[in-house]
Formats: sequence, structure tokens, C-alpha cells
Amino acid sequence: MEELDVTAWLVSSDATPWLERAARERDLDSLATADRWRRELPPEHAAAVLGQASLRRVAVAKLGERAAGLFFTRDGLEQATRGPVARWRATRLVGTGVTEVWDLGCGLGLDALAMSEAGLRVTAVEKDQVTATFAAANLGPATPVVLADVGDLYDAVPDGAGVFLDPARRTARGRSWDVADLSPSWDVVSRYLDAGRVACVKLGPGVPYRLLPDRAETVWVSEHGDLVEAALWTGAGSTPGQRGALLLPTGASLDATADAPRVGPVQGWLYEPDPAVIRSGSLAALAGLLDATSVAPGVAYLTAEEHRPTPYATAFEVLESLPYRERDLRAWVRTERIGTLEIKKRGLDVDPAALRRRLAPKGPASATLILTPTPTGAVALVVRRMAA
Repeated sequence: MEELDVTAWLVSSDATPWLERAARERDLDSLATADRWRRELPPEHAAAVLGQASLRRVAVAKLGERAAGLFFTRDGLEQATRGPVARWRATRLVGTGVTEVWDLGCGLGLDALAMSEAGLRVTAVEKDQVTATFAAANLGPATPVVLADVGDLYDAVPDGAGVFLDPARRTARGRSWDVADLSPSWDVVSRYLDAGRVACVKLGPGVPYRLLPDRAETVWVSEHGDLVEAALWTGAGSTPGQRGALLLPTGASLDATADAPRVGPVQGWLYEPDPAVIRSGSLAALAGLLDATSVAPGVAYLTAEEHRPTPYATAFEVLESLPYRERDLRAWVRTERIGTLEIKKRGLDVDPAALRRRLAPKGPASATLILTPTPTGAVALVVRRMAA
């Protein structure tokens, strides 16, 4: 049976009771479960239902309870935008003044779904027929799904409509962070960014800075402290060349500056910036907000005399500064009877897990060590994490 035929059956009402039943299975991946299901359904249908139920369980953990009723592929779920990020993007698109958006390479349609729910008129485009079938099921009849290659649609997008692109980042070898592996290609993406319309492109957060066009604003987005994407924006509402960080779910944003933070001695408080702040180059802006300095050139720890609560960083009170020498740290762990030891580091060539094993923590106490270079040498800071 052809994959497309199985997909069409899976999204039909005929499969609904089977999907509901599969959701109640305790062990979807066992041979016993597969054998039992193949006695009631054709093997291809049984495998499709059990596979979809398994993907939905993973999706619920990533995307929330709503995912329990959506359709997924393994690759599509891996690239799927988290709900808060998709809603932020849809809200920003509404704020540009556009009323229509073409989602070019919509995948499973999750971004298009957020745009539609924000009140935008959406046309979704996908070149893979199986994925397009799932997208149509996820989006419903109000949002058309066009089966086409986005590189062929430059003239089809109406004037005044915005565009959104989320290029696939997978090859036969697996997930890729090489821009040369994007599908659609970087040349196609760039052409849409050059079209003089509202456009947003979702890229991996590690996109090389050299590829970021001056005509676009770039926003690095983190969600609950996880750096998830770099979003390129052009057209109304964007600031060409600007780079910044956005933290979700709070919505806190910080624009980068061209400066590097000043370097100073370790003081009573240490700040570990959110990864979006670091990647966007907003460290100096954060240092200004905190009246802080960097602990060493190129090291993304900030230090200040006073504690200032901030959504942009985790704050630690510095309790003690130890020389970064393993024998001294081992003696300290033994003396303080440290049994639970968290080790964090930046700017030093050390494996925290391996170091923890060598320090052999044993005892009732717990502690956090931050290892960092400073202008006077590497140190191990004993710190206390402050609540967010």
C-alpha cells in the first residue's frame, strides 16, 4: 500500500476511533502491541496508527496538550515551532498591518495555525504530499494548503501579503546546521527577503553572523531559557540591521549594541545571561542595566556589587572565591562535606561532569561552583542561586 494512501486513511474519519484507542495503549512500541493491532488492521494501517500515537505523546511534551489531536511526522515534529514562539510570531505579523500571510514551506502547519488563530488569512504551501496532507488535516478547511515548490511562487504571492519561511534543516545524514543544506535554498529565502514586503524567516539559532543580511532585523528567541531560533524580519515593523533577544514567555526584549562590556573584578553578585542575550550580542546592554562588568574578555558572565532582579539572566550570590586548582577544590569539598555538587563553567577547557567525579563529593551538604577565568587567573566561585 502506498504511503500517501495510508496517510489519506489516517487523517480520515475511519481512522479516528483507532487513534483514540491507540492513545490509551500503555506500551505503543512493544512487539506484543504491534502483533495485537495487526490482527485487527492491515499492517500498514496498524503501524501508521501506533506510530502517530507515539509521535503525539512526544508532541504533547513539547507543544502542550493540544498536540494530542494533531498529526505529525518525525522530522516535522523535530522542527515544529513551540506554541509560545508561534503565537509571538503571529502577533508580530498582525502588528505589521498585514492581513494575509503565505506560509511558504508550512510543514505540518503549526505556525500557520497560530497565524490563522491570530486573525490572519493564511495560505499554506508545502511541496511534500504526505506532509501537506497532514498540514491540511491540522489546519482545517478554512486554510488552503497548496502543493508546490516555494521557489516557483514569487509571482503568486499577492502584493501586500506577508510571507513566512521555515526552511527544512535536514539531509539524508540527519539534522543539519549548514545553511547550504536549507530547503528551500538560501538563495530562494534571500529573494523573498529582498521582495520589499513583510517577511519572516525562521532559522536555527546558530546561523553564522556573516549570513545575516543588513536589510533584516534578527531576533534570537529563547523559551523558558532554551534558545530555539533566530528570526529574520524585513518590511513594516522591522529595523534593518538591528539584532536583539526575545525571552518567552515573559516577552522581555533587549537590543544589541556594538560595544563589549567592560571587564572588572568579581564582585558580590554574578549573572549568567539567557542564551538569547549572549547569541544576539546584547551582553553590553544587559551590563548597562545591571551596572555590571564582565569577569573576563569574551566570557559571558557579568558581575556587580548589588543584586538587581532581571528577566535576562540568572543571578548568583558569590559566597566565596577559591583558586581554580583541583587539589584545593577537592579539599574544600571534603571539608565542607559536599555531597551534591553543581559545576558550571565558561571560558575554561574543563568537563564539569568529569571534574565532579574526580572531586568525589560525599556528605549531606550541597553547593554550586562556577569556574571562570578572570584577569588575575582562573577561579572557582562558590555561589548561591537566586530564585527567578
